[in-house]
Amino acid sequence: MVDEFDDNYDTFKAFLDLFAPPEAVKRLERLGIPQDTIERIRERHEKETVRIKELEEPHAVILGNRDTWYTGPQTKDKCWPAIVTELIKDGWPQTPAIDDLDNSSTRVVSLLNHPKERSFATRGLVVGYVQSGKTTNFTSVMAKAADRGYKLFIVLAGIHNGLRRQTQARLVQQLVEPNPAMWSQLTGLDKDFTPTENPASYFGKSNRTHVLCVVKKNATVLRKLAQWLEKASDYLGDCPALIIDDEADQATVATKSINPLILRIMSSLPKSAYVGYTASPFANLLIDPSAEDLYPKDFVVNLPKPAGHFGTEVLFGRYALDGEDPEQVDDGHDMIRSIPEDDVSCVRPETKADVDGFEPVMIDTLRSAVEYFWLVTAARRVRGNGNPHNTMLIHTSVNTAVHNSFKRPLEFLRERAARTVDDPGFIARLRDLWDQETARVPAADFGETKVEFEQLLVELPGILRSCRVIMDNSSSEDRLDYENGPVVAIAVGGNTLSRGLTLEGLSVSYFVRAVSAYDTLLQMGRWFGFRNGYADLPRIWMTDELAEWFRHLATVETEMRRDIDVYMTEDEDPLTFAVRLRTHPALRVTAAAKMRDAVTAASSYGGKRVQTHYFRTDADWLRGNIDAARTLIKASAAHGSRVDERPAEGRYVFHQVPHDLVIDFLSDYRFHEKSPENDADLIKGYIRKRVSAAGSLQRWNVAIVGSPQGEDFTFAPGVTVGRNTRARLAVTSPTPGFADIKTLMSRRDAGVDLSGDVGRLTDKAIMELRQSEFPDTGLLVLYPIDKLSTPSPSKKLRDPLDAEEHVIGVGLVFPVPANRDSTVEKYISANLANVRIEEEDYSLLDSEEA
Repeated sequence: MVDEFDDNYDTFKAFLDLFAPPEAVKRLERLGIPQDTIERIRERHEKETVRIKELEEPHAVILGNRDTWYTGPQTKDKCWPAIVTELIKDGWPQTPAIDDLDNSSTRVVSLLNHPKERSFATRGLVVGYVQSGKTTNFTSVMAKAADRGYKLFIVLAGIHNGLRRQTQARLVQQLVEPNPAMWSQLTGLDKDFTPTENPASYFGKSNRTHVLCVVKKNATVLRKLAQWLEKASDYLGDCPALIIDDEADQATVATKSINPLILRIMSSLPKSAYVGYTASPFANLLIDPSAEDLYPKDFVVNLPKPAGHFGTEVLFGRYALDGEDPEQVDDGHDMIRSIPEDDVSCVRPETKADVDGFEPVMIDTLRSAVEYFWLVTAARRVRGNGNPHNTMLIHTSVNTAVHNSFKRPLEFLRERAARTVDDPGFIARLRDLWDQETARVPAADFGETKVEFEQLLVELPGILRSCRVIMDNSSSEDRLDYENGPVVAIAVGGNTLSRGLTLEGLSVSYFVRAVSAYDTLLQMGRWFGFRNGYADLPRIWMTDELAEWFRHLATVETEMRRDIDVYMTEDEDPLTFAVRLRTHPALRVTAAAKMRDAVTAASSYGGKRVQTHYFRTDADWLRGNIDAARTLIKASAAHGSRVDERPAEGRYVFHQVPHDLVIDFLSDYRFHEKSPENDADLIKGYIRKRVSAAGSLQRWNVAIVGSPQGEDFTFAPGVTVGRNTRARLAVTSPTPGFADIKTLMSRRDAGVDLSGDVGRLTDKAIMELRQSEFPDTGLLVLYPIDKLSTPSPSKKLRDPLDAEEHVIGVGLVFPVPANRDSTVEKYISANLANVRIEEEDYSLLDSEEA
């Protein structure tokens, strides 16, 4: 009993809490507890009681699946209520916008340490969406942390002056100006950090204000800040600090200059909480967790997607993830316009040698994009609501000389349009363009009313006069300025426009920039964000390849966020579970230096569905797959234990087929090279490993799923089903010989070999039933697809398949293995073992004016 009371504080605390301390001591004595043990119990209980009282918050409150000291705002707070007041003035509705912001920022603050703890060094990561209000969220987090006693607030605001200045202005407006007596500022609107002579004036006990510092991630600036804080070390012991790293994947990770300086600043602060914010967290999630670095070891959280936000999935669609009903996954809005590959060289130099003297050609797609931008601006003026600014983005290169080369042809186009605004031919072309675009994306689908073309004509002359062509890059003096009245601008730029900075009223983008990494690609999507009052009008011109990359990226994002949600719903944290990132054959996840310590995340096929959605359309390739399918069915009929025949439903199932026949089929069947998830060698390797390691997957059920309404397709004598219709995703300029049908299998098909009717079961229920009936048996499903596959009229974003031969689609369903080591390599993740990180030098970041 002595050991129980002495070593288990929860036990004796429960006992002590039942009685007043004197009575508790007497009862312990009567139980025979030695006096010295009673004294240790009493001392610890007193210390614990004092600590809880000092914290002034509940000691253990469950929020989600985490204990926390912070449960939300209190009536005595000043900073958070001031933000709410500002947001209401800006037109934010209480429900759901402000309520959602309140909940999400409370979630983040609840994961920080209490500011009165003796010391702490928290590292966390918040994952938002591009142009989704991350600044407002971290401002709210800062406000709530200030209301609870955090004193020093350092915001690392990107690497460019424009974003730093924009962030400073927002924080001053929402934090400082409503409560000016509560704040001291180390930086100004046009002044990055400059050391002051007396640090004690900010951190001494006589100064009770909160201290705000907004700095670029620039080596010179951060070095000054680090040195200044080190001089103030005598005053920082009781200075809880919150470091917000905006665009946390940029410059923070794997840099020889910036990364050590951030760590140096944190080391000078005995109480520091570092929270990175980014919409592209790939680099941050791949930091070596065992190193003294900024891996988010304490928490990673998703920000909820705000209502009305235009994100990757909304615009480009995505592919169905395993366990999803394909019918519930949208194709995205019909807002992407195709730039033919042959046109790219007209707007971007093909090589570095072609940069000097490069002159862009005003090709049809670029002219249409510019003219559509003028029409959108006119339509928005007619509607008279929403953001007063109107911006178009042209991004074809990072080279400033290329940017500058656009000025003359764009201004010539604008001047000619202004001169011919009454020309019947010009008006007819604009009318056709407007009618085509408004027909493809009906305004009514977004709760808007179509603006008639005649209404636009009244506004066009003034728009053409006021439209500016701005070269916004590191070498130009011109900059987008939204502070001096409504703007109508065509902005041509590169890196200064590709991250963090908001392009107000962006409605049209022309984008052909070649990139090689997920994070770079995602951050260049300045078209993401909110389009209040004109949600039907945005358009993006890009190549079909880029559109496919964004569609893949939308799938990666969704899958990544699923993994992140594990931290909030299960007993996992970033040191026990690493978020997995799906790979792509043509794109890196992030820069090579940032992936150096990543490991291949062997993601099991167990419990997964794999299906084909990319196909070539040439006859030879397709005939080879038809031959492979027919060979498999003939062999299955000969070697299977029984056949379940349902020809009226277009279903055949061959049970207990030997696995070597499936492997032979996978050797003969050709998956499209753009399908990394359908790597035949990986799948075969996985099957062989399962067979040899656990004796699982030795037998397979091989099914055929056809359509009772389709024309006949024969696999073998006596095995004939109707062909399915699977139309391709529509693109303006299709890649010859390539088709993307997006989704092949339905939920019901994953249970085609199960007993009973599975049509009404959920995905989870189907997989549970599979585990019950076929715990070690795989399922392979063949789909004969009609080569024409004309879509139904309701499928506006689909075109006929138009293949040269009928197509064979393949779906595979794997049972959950008893041996979780049976894996294949499809993903990468942080290495939770001990591997040191290598760092790369970013020379740009060592420049004072970067």
